Amino acid sequence: MVSCVKITDKFEQVEFVNYKYPYETENNDINCEIIVHLKEDGFKYNIDAQVPFLKYNKTWLMLLTQDDCVQAAFCNTWAAINGKPLYTNYYYDIAHLVIGDLPPGAYSLNKTLGYSDGTRKEVRFAFTTTLAPEQEWMNESSYVRIGYKADFYRFFKKNGLIWDNVNAMLNYGVGISFHDVATDDVHVIDSIYSHFEIAQNLIRSNLNGRGCKVLAEPNGNYDYVKAALVYDPIQIMTAQGNAKETLYPFKIVSDLNKGLYNRVFVDDPNSIRSEIENNLKKIKEDRKAIHIGVHGTDYKWVSFLEWINNQYGKDGDDSVWFPSMEEYYEYNYYRIHSRIETAIDGNILKIKIHMPAGQYFYYPSITLNLKGIRAENIQSIQTNDVITGFSYGNYDDGTMLNVDCFKYLYERAQFFCEQYLANPTDDNLTDALYFINKLKESDQKQELLRRIGR
Repeated sequence: MVSCVKITDKFEQVEFVNYKYPYETENNDINCEIIVHLKEDGFKYNIDAQVPFLKYNKTWLMLLTQDDCVQAAFCNTWAAINGKPLYTNYYYDIAHLVIGDLPPGAYSLNKTLGYSDGTRKEVRFAFTTTLAPEQEWMNESSYVRIGYKADFYRFFKKNGLIWDNVNAMLNYGVGISFHDVATDDVHVIDSIYSHFEIAQNLIRSNLNGRGCKVLAEPNGNYDYVKAALVYDPIQIMTAQGNAKETLYPFKIVSDLNKGLYNRVFVDDPNSIRSEIENNLKKIKEDRKAIHIGVHGTDYKWVSFLEWINNQYGKDGDDSVWFPSMEEYYEYNYYRIHSRIETAIDGNILKIKIHMPAGQYFYYPSITLNLKGIRAENIQSIQTNDVITGFSYGNYDDGTMLNVDCFKYLYERAQFFCEQYLANPTDDNLTDALYFINKLKESDQKQELLRRIGR
């Protein structure tokens, strides 16, 4: 969990802490058990358990993929979503943010951007960033000079994202994707395939065992898609002109494996507002996914993301689900392939869920709808230990259960709790509460809240 940065003119190395989730040992092939204690005999209810088309019973899907592994994916897109400092002309890294070495002239949205899980718990927007693992500049360290104001060269734009920034972004739900690979033979399938393998090994090495299963087609080059179709780890793809299929989430009957789905690039994000508004005039079954591709992001994109939050997120009608492509793919896979068993004995409803994972799955989380029963009919709920995050509440036709099985959900929350205790800023408190609130109710959760004075 430790990274190094250059901090003096002599390039002395000093450590800063950057949580690295143990992706290689994430839960998979999961068996969940839930016991619902009803206030009355369960046989009076006509209970039907199903995983809805969209998580948290949202009514439309938005996806954003950011190409070319650009630094702005961290200090503009990710920063805007997570309430971090924003700049019109400067760029910074996670080391600068954690240590407190930032340029002048910051502005802020003074809030995070996201939606609720349907039970008043915040979930922040997530997006997909492409990586360039074979490029040496991803291995660069950050140059930190606390208090040095003679110049701000260290905040000039880098060649692209560095691994430290990517590791930090992953903790907040950001997904990753293949894009360009370092071959001169960009139309030779075997060469692209072999570089997928090279890039995959570098990704796993630098992201604590996490692999990549998404392709964002680069430069309209369909040969990347051909290579991805025979490269098993890539399971879902997106492209612009070469993708003929558009996602209609409420009509999906397959697990989307090896599917190629359309996205749209726009120069001005405001031009997509009318498309969103027109899309939402349709019944939800006829709504397409709004999937936007982007390269660099600036204040216009920050404003657009804030507009989504204010209109359709937690500060609006709370109708949007805005995950990474990875999370959407996994959720739909679980929806198609999970096996759900229910049994009623008196006022006890027992639910068993088997969630079979594919390769490189890192979002072991679903919403389960109990149609025919309301939250006010429930006395209490117990879950087995594999379920680390849990919430429930009413939806239109009954009760929704949000089930998270992330193996290290507590360890990650503990890290952000300790980061706040070491540096008790408002920003660190906001993050600590965000990650702690993802945990299901337990003595451990209450102890973390007690430690931060909540």
